[in-house]
Order: sequence, then structure tokens, then C-alpha cells
Amino acid sequence: MSGILQAIDKGIVWYNDYIGGYAILFMLVPTGLYFIFRLKFLNVTKLWHSIKVVAGKYDNPEDEGDVNHFKALTTALSATVGTGNIVGVALAIYLGGPGAVFWMWVTGFLGMILKYSECTLSHKFRVFNSDGTVSGGPMYYIRDGIGKLYNMPTAAKVLAGIFAVATILASLGTGNMAQANGMTDALRTTYGFPTWASGLVITALVLLIIVGGLKRIAEVTAKLVPFMAVTYVGATLLVLIDRSAYLPHAFEMIFQGAFTGTAATGGFVGSTIMMTMIWGIRRGLFSNEAGQGSAPIAHAAAKTEYSAREGLVASLEPLVDTLIICTMTALMLISTDAWHSGIKGVGMTIAGMDEGLAAVGLSNLGKHIITFGLIMFAFSTVISWSYYGTRAANYLLGEKAIKPYRYLYGIFVFFGSVWGIDVVWHFVDMVITFMTIPNLIALLLLSGVVVKETKDYFDEMKKIDRKKKQQIS
Repeated sequence: MSGILQAIDKGIVWYNDYIGGYAILFMLVPTGLYFIFRLKFLNVTKLWHSIKVVAGKYDNPEDEGDVNHFKALTTALSATVGTGNIVGVALAIYLGGPGAVFWMWVTGFLGMILKYSECTLSHKFRVFNSDGTVSGGPMYYIRDGIGKLYNMPTAAKVLAGIFAVATILASLGTGNMAQANGMTDALRTTYGFPTWASGLVITALVLLIIVGGLKRIAEVTAKLVPFMAVTYVGATLLVLIDRSAYLPHAFEMIFQGAFTGTAATGGFVGSTIMMTMIWGIRRGLFSNEAGQGSAPIAHAAAKTEYSAREGLVASLEPLVDTLIICTMTALMLISTDAWHSGIKGVGMTIAGMDEGLAAVGLSNLGKHIITFGLIMFAFSTVISWSYYGTRAANYLLGEKAIKPYRYLYGIFVFFGSVWGIDVVWHFVDMVITFMTIPNLIALLLLSGVVVKETKDYFDEMKKIDRKKKQQIS
């Protein structure tokens, strides 16, 4: 690492350790708890209704928007189901021990209600572009929601601008460099491919897809997300079935570690409860992006008359991403004892999968599944985050900025491919806070709007149900 890059990295680490990490900890959890109680555990009580919406029960092709509920969900999921599920979980356990998984669960559960709230607002305050496409996200509900509701147009525009700039930075870091780094690291670890060569190929493929805009991205992710999830989850489930006798102990370690802070002995970094909480919440947030404000950009484009309905669709993302897929990865790492290997990053997950599958007679298959799964997860994340960045660039500079941004995005795919893992993840942790803090402030200020949209939607659903019953009788 060059001297300049090393100095920048040290500054980023200082910010993450003494400002960003604590800011997220003391804002994300209380905000999630506030919405959980104010919306009466809606993420649990209306779970089945959310599933029916995604299944297409309420789809109306005449509604305005770019994509249906399922494609909006898969686009947002493809941006969250990525290296966070494979590399991020391993890093959380490496740095915070098994107890970090508990705090990932907390982030995921609270994330369901945060996703609901932010995506409901995003859909409500979305705008239509000159070409008929949709733009939405926190920058719009900050500008148009806070600006009008509190009569603070200037302050709202400044906060919205900060969020939009942060979104561009995060798109280049969270959704781009971290994912590219994970892909090339896996290819190097498993097959010995040079990172620069893998980076060039990945960059070219990304550019071929993202120039087609959201509809092409949605078509790709609608096929990739279910396929890659079944492949990775299936292999992990096979390991967990074989290791089922170890699972009670794994859960015991997670719950005990959450309040004692035991870190991995092979790569001991910190053992305090605060360290465990921070790393669990950091990696949980990186995994599901709840409260960060990224997914609302995709959900704003959904075809539906009711904003709260799209919020319900979004609430399923942390359930799938963090509470299911991340948990399976964590249990595999703990039950196979891979967390004691001292390996950092994707290598720990490869070691766990190799160990687990070897026990069921599938030796040397684990590294190929992890590499394949990571590439599929990360690649879909890269193409989805390109859309988030274009919406932010469009907000700040207009539609003319979209094409140049896409080429800039491609350059950063290559940068992420060849830079070291530490500097990439340090940058990711920093830019996540730049998005999350303004967004959480906006969610709290607009909580009344979320509550009203929720009440109006379910009142309307009750009226529709009554009419159907009357027609049947």
C-alpha cells in the first residue's frame, strides 16, 4: 500500500472506530425500536400479507411504475444478498466472535421495520423523469417530505444533497469495490487467477449490463437471485443437517458471546461487549442495508397504487438476507469450527464449507460452491448498486450525468478488484454511515407520515375484503 493510500486508510479507520461505529450503534437500534413499537410489530403481524403481495396477488399492470413487486424485491435483494452473507459474516465473527451474530439478528429484525418505513416513504415521494422512468429514495422524501412538512426547504435540500453524495460514494464502495474485491479474492484463493485479469473481465460484464438501465438490471436479477440463493443455501443446509448435533452448542456460543464478547482465538482483535455489538451491527447493516436508504431507491419504481404495500414487500429483505442466509453461514462457520482457523475473509467460509461437505463425502467441492455463490451474489449486487448510483447522480446533476457515472462505476469495479481487502472494507464502513445517519434522521422526522400511510392502507384493505364478502354472500 502506498504512503498516501496508507495515510487515507488510517484516517478512515480512526473515523470508523471513534465516530461512525458508535453513531450507527446509538442511532440504528433506538430508531428501529421506536418504529417497532409505533407500528405495533407490523413486520411480524403482517408477514403473511407481505408474502402474498410478493407472490403477485395484488399486482395490477395498469399501476404506474417501472417494475412489479417481485422484480423490485429481487433488484433490492440482489443488492443486499452479496459478500455480506459470505465474507461479511466471516469478518464479523473474526473480529467480534460468535456473539456478533446475535447483534446481526437484532439488526435484521429491526431492519424489517426500518425497510418498511423507508420504502413506504420512498414510494410516496417518488418522481417521474422526462422519459417516464421513476426516481425515488431518501433524497426525495427528505427534500419534499421534510422540506414541506416542517417548512425547511433549504435545510432539507442540504440534507438530501448530503445523502445523494453519500449514495454515490457508497455505490462505489459498498455495492462496487467490496463486491469486486470479494469476487477476485475468491477466484484467486480457489483457482489462482490474477486479480487484475479477473477485474478486467468483471468490469466488462458489468458495463454490458448496466447501460441498459433498471429494466435490464431487473430482468437479470429476477433470474440470478432465486438461482444463486437456492445453490448456496442448499449446500449450506446440507452441512448444517450433517452438523445438527453441534447446532445447540453453536446457538449457545452466539447468545453467550453476545454479552461476553469472545472473539475468534485465531484472529483475536477485541473481546469487549461493545466490540461484539459494533461488529455485529456493522456487518448486519452491510448485509441487509436496512436504515441505510439504498433499497428505497429500487422500491420507488414498483408498480403499485399503495406506498405501504411496497413497504411491506421491502420488509421481507432483512428476513431473507440476514435472519436466514447470514444465520446459515454463521452456523456453518461455528459448527465446523472454521471460526478458529484464523483465516480472514472469504477463506474462512471456504474452509467451513470444505470441512462440512467433506464430512458428507463431497471433498473439495466447498471451495467451488463458495466461489461460484460469491461471484453470483456479488455480481448481482454490483449491477443493482449501479442503479442506486445513477439515481443519486440524476438527483444532483440531472439526467446528463447518468452515462458518465456508469463509466466511472466501471473504473471503480476494477479498483476494488485489485486493492487490498482491508482498505476496501474500511472505506465501505465509512460511507455506510454517511448514508445511514441522514436517512435515520429523516425517518424519525417523517414517522407520522409512515403511520398515516400504514393506517390508510390497511383501512382500504378492510373495505376491499368487506366488498368481496358481500359479493360472495
